[in-house]
Amino acid sequence: MNGKILAIAGSDPSGGAGIQADIKTISAHGGYGMAAITALTVQDTNRVYEVHPVAPDVVAAQVKTVIEDIMPDAIKLGMMGSAETLRLLSSIFADYNHIPLIVDPVILSSSGHQLLEKTAVEILISDILPLTDLLTPNLAEAALLAGMDNIHTVPHMIRAAENLLTMGAKAVVVKGGHLPGDIVTDVLVTGGDIYQFSSPLIATGNTHGTGCAFSSAIATGIGQGMNLREAVDRAHKYVHKAILQAPGFGHGKGPLKHFVALD
Repeated sequence: MNGKILAIAGSDPSGGAGIQADIKTISAHGGYGMAAITALTVQDTNRVYEVHPVAPDVVAAQVKTVIEDIMPDAIKLGMMGSAETLRLLSSIFADYNHIPLIVDPVILSSSGHQLLEKTAVEILISDILPLTDLLTPNLAEAALLAGMDNIHTVPHMIRAAENLLTMGAKAVVVKGGHLPGDIVTDVLVTGGDIYQFSSPLIATGNTHGTGCAFSSAIATGIGQGMNLREAVDRAHKYVHKAILQAPGFGHGKGPLKHFVALD
């Protein structure tokens, strides 16, 4: 296996998102997946019903124990749990800042469930962003974190990413899956470069856990030695194919087919 990836996220019993999607995605890319659970959720393909955060010190202990034993090649942070969890994690990330940190700022579920309280969002901005090698927000998350009203165009996506760079993130990829039109475009902005990754929109409701898969695929690529552009490009193509071949499980937004053949 190539690339040891630590995913820090919540548990989704339906298997479509969260730590379950992270581990499947990492494995699909030939990596070795490790997991630290931040919350137990009650959810299905329709919506999130309940969220039960894991005690912050237990989350921190999981992360530190894994890092000290099996040094990850990259860390992916998804659902974050609580403000205190973020405080403890920021301290650990600072101690191990040589490990690339990919942050998927899971603030709202796709069904609109609030997954990160206001205080935790503030700590995400003040303590986590300056340690982040790549931030992977969707349009709503990018607008919220960047202090913008709405994002409706690719130029808006670029402006949001540039705002987030000034807040400390080293690079930002804004996901454009909810932009109007028949083309899906993700925009990667680094210190000096802007890259766009586009594919045809797939008319489907089977999009549960796309953000989790995307960020974990990128983290695996980085852990395997790819540069940012290469990792994002492979992840974009992977998610497109995983949606295209989605199995159609459940009565809501179905999961992806995580184990698809990679190009």
